[in-house]
Amino acid sequence: MNAQQLVDERGDLWLALAPLWLDREPGERDFAHMIEVIEEHGLTLKELEWLFRLELAPVMARHQLSIASEWRAFNDRQLMQQLVSHNLRLTGWRRKSWALFSGLTTMMVRHRWVALMNRLMVHRGEL
Repeated sequence: MNAQQLVDERGDLWLALAPLWLDREPGERDFAHMIEVIEEHGLTLKELEWLFRLELAPVMARHQLSIASEWRAFNDRQLMQQLVSHNLRLTGWRRKSWALFSGLTTMMVRHRWVALMNRLMVHRGEL
């Protein structure tokens, strides 16, 4: 897969979920937008969990740990470049390593992710 394919297939979903890592709790409008974009992609809860853990969290956690990070909004272009770069390298041992350490990279926003997944299950009639 090349960079353009990644942007075409995942870009809007990554950008929709990125606010989970901002320095504010997402509001109902934020969650509604995330659910709308998720539903456009038709991913299962399991597929979303792996997207969260492997595709997003390794990049987004660096923003949380950085002193110079943006906390109110992200530069979408810069963020997309970082996400694409990470995901192009996400094969073999890198994928396994991120899977192993994904608990550490997701723990600061896990409560937000759980809230989103609960809302998604309600939306889908699964809860």
